[in-house]
Amino acid sequence: MNDLIAPLDIPPGQRAVDVVGLTKRFGDKTVVDQLSMRVRRGEVFGFLGPNGSGKTTSIRMMCGLLTPDAGSGHTLGYDILREAAAIKREVGYMTQRFGLYEDLTIRENLDFVAGVYQMDRRRQRVDTAIERLGLGGRANQLAGGLSGGWKQRMALAACMLHEPKLLLLDEPTAGVDPKARRDFWEEIHALAAEGITVLVSTHYMDEAERCHRLGYIAYGQLLALGTPAQLVERSGFATWHVRGNDVSALAAQLRGATGVDMLTRFGNTLHVSGSDAAALVAAIAPWRDEPALEWSAAAPQLEDVFIHLMGQTRDNFQEAH
Repeated sequence: MNDLIAPLDIPPGQRAVDVVGLTKRFGDKTVVDQLSMRVRRGEVFGFLGPNGSGKTTSIRMMCGLLTPDAGSGHTLGYDILREAAAIKREVGYMTQRFGLYEDLTIRENLDFVAGVYQMDRRRQRVDTAIERLGLGGRANQLAGGLSGGWKQRMALAACMLHEPKLLLLDEPTAGVDPKARRDFWEEIHALAAEGITVLVSTHYMDEAERCHRLGYIAYGQLLALGTPAQLVERSGFATWHVRGNDVSALAAQLRGATGVDMLTRFGNTLHVSGSDAAALVAAIAPWRDEPALEWSAAAPQLEDVFIHLMGQTRDNFQEAH
């Protein structure tokens, strides 16, 4: 078994997603290849991977938005092949570019969405969504005057109007400032605490660390699965920090050395990492006693693990050479 796949036994009644062998092809490209995984109800589950890796396609198959070419499973207790329509009624889907009307207020935008989908209890739903997402003080503000963070919060409110049990968020905070991103994630965890399951794709490592569990997908296959702490622990990755006035010269000497998989500059500090701790120690040994260099062993970071994985994979749609 892949060391970066941390199995989790979720009782049947607690499974929001339970899929086996999901496969999807577009032409001669296999975008998702035999994906099997489970997600617990009320869990914030993050998907990471290079562009074209199949992460969004995987999520859409789980949510009944795309029919797999092979595989089976259940989402929210519904069969993903035979009951996709029932799944879609329970899913809130938020894309990177939410279609809002800038000349309408937040309340008017939400009321319009509720009207288009002919929702019952229309006013109550809008009021609840506004209150739930902390939009009360801006409910009568024109959407065109909102910052990116407030627009994203309004988009999330629109996704919550039909009271979904599962949220699908596709790069939800792209282009949003750090504070707005942090506030947005506080809302996500508040919703999860109410029992709503969240599937989110992201490229931000700080967001990945906020997820309960993570899956890393590349060339259509699930390469890593587990909590952030499990993935760091299971990676076997080792990291050393070296500080000095001329770490650029050292980086040039270490680059490509046996045992050194990754070099990352942080000002006057160089992070030297590798998947074989002993080989890494041997690689840096000739410079350990240099008086101008200060060495220290360090715990690897989740970002180190995923950058290393990205370096070992290729874009799913890249032509083979």
